[in-house]
Amino acid sequence: MRSLFARLAATISELKANPNEVLNQANGEPVVILSHNKPRAYMVPVETYEQMQEQLEDYRLLLAARERMDDESVTVSIDELRAAIQEKSAQGVEQA
Repeated sequence: MRSLFARLAATISELKANPNEVLNQANGEPVVILSHNKPRAYMVPVETYEQMQEQLEDYRLLLAARERMDDESVTVSIDELRAAIQEKSAQGVEQA
């Protein structure tokens, strides 16, 4: 049997009949939504969803950073960096 990642389960019929009651029973925890006794969806609080999205983005950034660690490095002096920034800034002003 498949693992469910919620302590509370509700059927689609229960959710349709009284969504506020399902939310109240969940008390801020995820709810697995069942259809014909099979998991069809998870309902999670907004804060939980946003935190999950942030963690996914952090993970993606970590993977990108790890990939770039193997890239060949380029040496740049601070003066070259400042000049490049000033040039970009000047180009932005010209376009505006």
